[in-house]
Amino acid sequence: MTMNVFAGRRLSRTLALLMGAGALALSMSAQAAWPEKPIQMIVPFPPGSSPDTLARAIAEPLSADLGQPVVVENKSGAGGNIGTRYASRAKPDGYTLLLTINGPMVTAPALYKKTLGYDPLKDLAPISLVGTSPNVLVVPEKSRVKSVKDFVDAAKSSPGALNYGTVGPGSSSHLGMAMLEHQADIKLEQIPYPGFPQVIMAIINNDVQAGFMVPGIAMPQVAAGKARALAITSLEPSDVLPGIPTMASQGYPGFESISWDALFVPAGTPEDIVARLNATVGKILQRDDIRKQMAALYFTPAPSSPQALTDLIINETARWEELIDRLGLSLD
Repeated sequence: MTMNVFAGRRLSRTLALLMGAGALALSMSAQAAWPEKPIQMIVPFPPGSSPDTLARAIAEPLSADLGQPVVVENKSGAGGNIGTRYASRAKPDGYTLLLTINGPMVTAPALYKKTLGYDPLKDLAPISLVGTSPNVLVVPEKSRVKSVKDFVDAAKSSPGALNYGTVGPGSSSHLGMAMLEHQADIKLEQIPYPGFPQVIMAIINNDVQAGFMVPGIAMPQVAAGKARALAITSLEPSDVLPGIPTMASQGYPGFESISWDALFVPAGTPEDIVARLNATVGKILQRDDIRKQMAALYFTPAPSSPQALTDLIINETARWEELIDRLGLSLD
C-alpha cells in the first residue's frame, strides 16, 4: 500500500514536470512565432499631422520586415493624451505599438497631475527614439525684428505690448516662449489658436508678433517670403534647417526645446519582442528613402536604445516640470 502511494506521488510529480515543460515549450513557440497577425500602430494625433506622416513612412518597411501588416490607427484628442492612454492599456502582446511625441510623455504628467490616466514610465515600454526636430522662432517678414536680440529689445522697450501665437497653454509653442521670457526677463502676451496653421497665418498678418513654430508649417511660409525665421531651438545647428542660427548662439546658452517622436509598446511586452522591434526600427531609420522622407518633414533620424529613450524622458520631464511648476500651470 505504501509503495503504491509513493509510486502515485512520483507519477504525479513526473506528470506535473512534463505538463510544465510542455506549457513552457508552447509559450516559447508562440513567442517565437510573433507576429502571427496584423499589428496596430496607434498615433494619438489626426491624419496629416507630422507624427501621422512619420508613422506611415515607417509602417510600410516595418510591415515588410515583420511579415505582417502594420496598420496606423489615429486616436487623437487632448494633445495626444487620449491615444497614448489607450495604447498604455492595451494587451502587452506585441500587437499594439504607439508612435507619439514628447508632449504626452514629458510635459503632460506635469500639466495633468490628477486626470492624465497613465504613467509614461510605468505603463509604457520604450522601443526607440525615431526622430528629432527643433522648433523655429518666426516673426512676420515685414517686421523690423531681424534677430533674437531685436525681438528681446523690442519686448523690453514695451513690456507686455508684444504678443505671440501658440497652440494652447502647455504646448511646446507656449513653453518655449515662457522659457525665453524667463531667461531674457521679458513679458509677452500669449494668444492661443486651434493649431499651427492658424498661428502662422496670424504671424503673416501681424496679428501676433512672433511664435515658436514646428518647421513643417513655418518653413514653407519662410521660403515664400511671408515670414522670417530668427532661430531654431536645438543646441547645435540643424542639417535639415541649414543657415538658421540657434537660440544658444544668440545669447541664450542651454536654450533647447526639441520635438521628438518615439515608438513604444504597453509595459510588460516580452523583452524579445522589444529587442526585435528596436533592431528593426534602427535598420529602417538607416535607409536613404526613409531619411529623405524625414528630412522633408524637417526631422533628423535618431534611433536609440530603449534605455536611452527612458533616460531622455526622465531628464526632460524634470526640466519641463520645473518650468511648469514655476508658471503655476495646470490643465486638470
